[in-house]
Formats: sequence, C-alpha cells, structure tokens
Amino acid sequence: MRSLLRDRKTLIFTILIPIFAMPLIGFGFAYVAQSMNARAQAQEIKYAIFGAHNAPAVAALFARESGFRTVPLDKSVNIKDAIGDGRIKVAFNLPERFDEVINSSQQAGLELHFNSADAGDIVRKRVGAVVEKYNSALRQKALADFKLTPPQLAFVLNPVRLDERSTANQRERIGALIGGMLPYFLLFVCLLAATYPAIDLGAGEKEAGTLETLLLAPIARSELVMGKFMVLFSVGLAAALLMVTSLGVVLRFFAARIDADLAAVVSTLGLGDLALVGLMLVPTAAIFASVLLAMSIYAKSYKEATGMMQPLVMVTILPVVLAMVPGVELNWLWASVPLTNIALAMKEIVKGTMDYQKFLMILFSSSVIAALLLAWCRNWFGREQVLFRD
Repeated sequence: MRSLLRDRKTLIFTILIPIFAMPLIGFGFAYVAQSMNARAQAQEIKYAIFGAHNAPAVAALFARESGFRTVPLDKSVNIKDAIGDGRIKVAFNLPERFDEVINSSQQAGLELHFNSADAGDIVRKRVGAVVEKYNSALRQKALADFKLTPPQLAFVLNPVRLDERSTANQRERIGALIGGMLPYFLLFVCLLAATYPAIDLGAGEKEAGTLETLLLAPIARSELVMGKFMVLFSVGLAAALLMVTSLGVVLRFFAARIDADLAAVVSTLGLGDLALVGLMLVPTAAIFASVLLAMSIYAKSYKEATGMMQPLVMVTILPVVLAMVPGVELNWLWASVPLTNIALAMKEIVKGTMDYQKFLMILFSSSVIAALLLAWCRNWFGREQVLFRD
C-alpha cells in the first residue's frame, strides 16, 4: 500500500479522477447541454415564405412571431441550397387556393422545408407551436360557424380523453434517471481505480523479478493473496466512495443550476441513502479485486495484463447498462444477476423505493460471489504453472 501511495499514477486514478474529474465532467456536460438547448430554443430562425399571397394570415402570423425573421428570396432560388449555405433555416411553401380550401372547411397543407439532421426537432417544434396558434384560431371560428358548444367540439376532436394520474412522486421520476446513471459511473471508477494497482501486484512483480523473492519468504500463500486483495479492494472501494461523496457535494450546491426538480430530489437524499449505496459498493469492489488479481497473476507481462483487462471494462458496462433498459426492474429474478442487481439496487435507493428484503438478498449473493472469486484467486495463486507461465 505504501508503494502504491508513492505512485503518482495511482493517486491520479484513485483520487483525482473520482473526486474532481468525473463529477466535473458530468456536471459540466449537463450544464453545457442545458445551455445549448436553451440557446437553440431562443435562437432566431430565419425563414423564407413562398406564396405568401395565397395565405396572408399565415404570413402575417409568422411575421409577428418573436424569434422568427423573414428573408426575402426569389422564386428561382433552390430551397435546399439556401438552407445548406445558411441563408435561411426553414422555408414555407403556401400552395395556391390555400385560403379557399380553408374557407371551405377542408384541411390545407403547408409545406415545411428544413434540415432534419441539423437541430431539426427544435425547429419543427417551434414552427409547430406557431402553426398550432393558427389552428386554434380556426377551431374557434369553426366553433362559431358550426354552432358547436365547447364540449361538442371537444368530442369531435377527441372523443376519449386520457387523463393521466401518475403514482410516481417527484423523487421517483427524477431518481429513475439519476439512479440509472449513478451505477455506471461508480462501478466504472471502482474498476478503473483497481486496474493499475492490480497489474503492478501481479504481472508487474513478475517483470520486476520480485515475485520469486516474495514466494520464498516465510509467509503463507493465503496471506500473500489476502494482502494483495486487500490493497485492490481498498483502492477500488475508496475511489468509488470518494466519488459518491464528491457527487453528493456537487449536486447539493449546483443541482439547482441544472434543474429545479433535480435539486428537489437531491435535497431528499439523506446520509442513510448514501450509506446504502456505499454498502452496495463493498461486494462490488471485492468482486473486481478478485478478478483483477487473478488476471494479473495469470499474465506473463505488464503488457499482457493490460490487454487482458481491457475487455473486462465492456463485460462490466453491459450488465450495468442492462439495468437502464425499459422493462428491467428489480425483482427476485434480476436480483440474482451479478452487477445488474447492484445497479438496480442503487437505482431503487435513489428513487426511495428500495425493497429491503431484496437489498439484503443482493448484498448476501454478491458477497458470496466475491468470496467464491477470492477462493478461486487463492487457488490460482497456488499453481506454479500459472505463476510461472513460459
């Protein structure tokens, strides 16, 4: 442990990244994404309208709308080229007899030309909101022309109304999103922090020639394995717990700048919830420490150990991502799937809907898996053909 603490690389991956880099990257990404979305919503949309004389009311509606600016273009201009070179963002084409069709109580079409691959969803929504204003005015006129009462018009437009009554409170709704992402970061950091020390403690000692000296010392193999295991376990768990603490502090003070609902949910998370999340990390760190140590002991060199451990990141990410798939919920079946059950448990803890019977079952089963992996690692360490592969 003293040797690792003197290693600058270990300190970077164990302390700097979990405490500062990951939370700042996550918070910075969310802040930038929100700022860019707000900027896109408020950005001026330059548009050209063709056939404005066919529907003067529609042309006047867009001319009055804030955030829209008309750009006069000749009819001979290619709309695709005008949008591609940035002269306009959208173009409207009002067909002939537009007003005549509307006045005859028939549906008329308004052609919208835009680049759907370039912030198309935002443009479509903003244009749709303006068109909806025009539709609303026409509906009010139809209400008067057809002598329909508001309830009758509502029946014609939408005979069956779906009144949604969600049983999920604010913490459950926002917590489902936060809780789905939290295990992804925590488990990744826990694995990453223990990876480099694991390489040094196994393959690194082989390359340095110190493993033979260590094996000749009057120390039981089990003690050697436990010593190396406890270093990896401590480093991985410390990194993950430091990240939990750092994320808690960052969200407590800066969540309001991202979203008011997020700030409200963060304020409901107590020390007990964070302690349960930390408790879930204990068997996780033990599982990673056992697997990493076994792989490092098997590897003949530092380079081989690095190559063997890289696929382990993908093997770890897939079960965690599986917990974010719609329809995958914490039940007795998923509670028995390693890593996925831990991710689901963290999600339920953040949501405030944790079933503590399942929590104990996950904690127990994960601890059993960690113990079996540690026993396998001890057996692995006792085989000469593994320690000194040629």
